[in-house]
Amino acid sequence: MLRVAVAIVPEVRQLLREDPSQLAALLEEIHDEDLADLIELLDDEEAAQLLKSMTAADAAPIFERLDEDTQEAMVEQLGVDNVASIAAEMSADERTDLIEALPEAVGDTLLESLEKVSPEAAAEVSELAKWPEDSAGGLMTTDYISVPLDLTVADVIELIRKGGSDAETIYYVYVVTKTNRLLGVVSLRDLLLNPGAALLADVMTENVFSVSPETDQEEVARTMAKYDFNALPVLGADRKLLGVITVDDVMDVLTQESSEDMQRLAGVEPIEDGYFQTSFWMFIRKRGPWLAALFVSEFFTGTALRHYDAVIQSVAKLSYYVPLLISTGGNTGSQSASLIIRGLAVGDMKTSDWRRVLVREFGQGLVLGLMLATIGMLRVWMWGDGTGFVFTIGVTLVAIPLLGCTVGSMLPLFLKRIGVDPATSSTPFIATLIDVLGIIVYFNLAQLFLAKVIAAHVHPG
Repeated sequence: MLRVAVAIVPEVRQLLREDPSQLAALLEEIHDEDLADLIELLDDEEAAQLLKSMTAADAAPIFERLDEDTQEAMVEQLGVDNVASIAAEMSADERTDLIEALPEAVGDTLLESLEKVSPEAAAEVSELAKWPEDSAGGLMTTDYISVPLDLTVADVIELIRKGGSDAETIYYVYVVTKTNRLLGVVSLRDLLLNPGAALLADVMTENVFSVSPETDQEEVARTMAKYDFNALPVLGADRKLLGVITVDDVMDVLTQESSEDMQRLAGVEPIEDGYFQTSFWMFIRKRGPWLAALFVSEFFTGTALRHYDAVIQSVAKLSYYVPLLISTGGNTGSQSASLIIRGLAVGDMKTSDWRRVLVREFGQGLVLGLMLATIGMLRVWMWGDGTGFVFTIGVTLVAIPLLGCTVGSMLPLFLKRIGVDPATSSTPFIATLIDVLGIIVYFNLAQLFLAKVIAAHVHPG
């Protein structure tokens, strides 16, 4: 993905040293995303020099794509006054994210400079910054096209031509009252397919999907993905149009949420930056507590084994099967947990579906257990450990997948129900829980099926 940027780095560096005026011609046909990659590859001084060679309008879409650390470095190199000119050309939501990501003192100074360059842009930042970052209000932009109801299709198309360059999306046009109350929406497709003399009232759609500014960003992403929307309006009290959320912002949310869920499933606290952008000690902070917690939780496995110490001493062969059985429980529990967490994330299920989930997982656990029990019993029989061992392992291998599937599926649903991110029931944690339960089941069944062997050892003769 960095091939374009890597290929032109030497030439860009040469032009920066010898003739910066030729940079515009070189970079003219290169996509903004590739230019952002190029900025990341250059030294801070070179990157700042490159941005200075551009107009604020050209630099803005590149600046939006830089990671937070690079943006902060560019603010330091360019100065807040120069960055304020660039920020004024950025989309409202990206401009707000930039100011909020900077250290508070730097962000406040930049906002003050922005007020001098563009009071309107600064006001948009103040309006958007009041909403939580992970809400619809924190995702929305105020750069959209709105029109009054008493227009024709031709009038609206002309307005798009005049003001569309300042909007983040022109695919949807929002029909509002003088107080900005949303009446309806019309797509660019509908505008182009209808005659110019047609009235906007006859073309627009009045039943508009919308979200409130407090809606969680995951719910917004699911709604837009489900209905294939390119943008979604955010409405306040009395259906007042506050802003719109565009599909590019939702893609960022989906990527972020997916990364966080994967990290939590692996027993790692979410990491915001890329692997090489994250410091060594930050990784220790994010991984260490989970590892310590999981390590301590494994003490319960040892405690459970110690509780059955007399049984193990009576029939030493029981210990041979412990790794096999607890790995089976951990694997089935982790499978179920991963499926349920993913289902909750993409909206395939709700917490109210727990009964249906329980029935399905119980059935799957039973079938999987019978399958594994058949294999396990055959192996024990081949080892010649006796009928008691065969039945002990067979019944245990039915019971443990049942436990793994039911606990692994119900725990994420329970956490979701009480308002906790279900991904925190990470697969290592569930595996540890099933380990303990599996050991309890195993040795209690052993005491049942191998009662005579154990009694003979305890009371020889």
